[in-house]
Amino acid sequence: MEQLYKLIGSDMKAVDAVIRQRLHSEVVLVRQVAEHIVQSGGKRLRPALVLLSAGAMGYRGTHHHELAAVIEFIHTATLLHDDVVDGSDLRRGRETANAMFGNSASVLVGDFLYSRAFQMMVTVDDMRIMRALSDATNVIAEGEVLQLMNCHDADIDEEGYLRVIRYKTAKLFEAAAQLGAIIGGGTPAIERGMATYGMHLGTAFQLIDDVLDYSGAEVETGKHLGDDLAEGKPTLPLIFVLQNGNPEQVACVRHAIENGGREDFPGVLEAIRATGALEYAKQKATAEAELAASALDVVAASQYKDSLLELCLFAVARNY
Repeated sequence: MEQLYKLIGSDMKAVDAVIRQRLHSEVVLVRQVAEHIVQSGGKRLRPALVLLSAGAMGYRGTHHHELAAVIEFIHTATLLHDDVVDGSDLRRGRETANAMFGNSASVLVGDFLYSRAFQMMVTVDDMRIMRALSDATNVIAEGEVLQLMNCHDADIDEEGYLRVIRYKTAKLFEAAAQLGAIIGGGTPAIERGMATYGMHLGTAFQLIDDVLDYSGAEVETGKHLGDDLAEGKPTLPLIFVLQNGNPEQVACVRHAIENGGREDFPGVLEAIRATGALEYAKQKATAEAELAASALDVVAASQYKDSLLELCLFAVARNY
């Protein structure tokens, strides 16, 4: 990631400065909770997408720093709310904000970050940007509700699950890439290409996250293995077993999804490995990454485009 971000190193520092400045609040608890999660690491992929896509357009202003911070604030707000809904106590190898400060503080500070993001996007004074971000935020919220509805539902199919990913995760990737094209003055075709790139890239990332939930090293992923299973989330590897496993494997996975918890984790993991579910999910992620790369055909060659293409490879090859 350090090598990948070398091209935008100075821009990322500028974004960090904007984040620190915009996190300021006279309310001490707001600062404490927000700083805890913003400074707890993470790949900062979404703000990087804003910077790289703007660079690919030849943009040389400073609005991309503000918009990259907006994207990070929206993402951070979703993490705060996610961890409360999921009852998570570990993220990126550290205690979650709700574990440290309580659910109420996490939800309310998430609301603060959402509203601060909208304050910031107004300063750019571009209706297309405000429309893209407001639409994305609304779709993400719908995705959160869809995921909640699908918890403990062992009958969801692959199409239904991919819909959740497109809404909940990929939509912010899509908006981040699209913003760079907008402020860089890209043509409608380029803007659509960038948005399509972000959508497929975000989908690939989430599919690999699903794989890592059953195969990653906790020290690298920063979360407990089997967290999704414990919450009764029917992710793609589980859906594959349900559709392709033998009766015993199907019964084991169905019971795990419908009841949650970790008691069935060994049996589920064995079923996933025996059916090739992880390999299938990786293949789907690779296909999404290839679609993302193809969407950039409308963008002129540059170092920034090269980095966007490298992200497609990283999305699938990563182990954290």
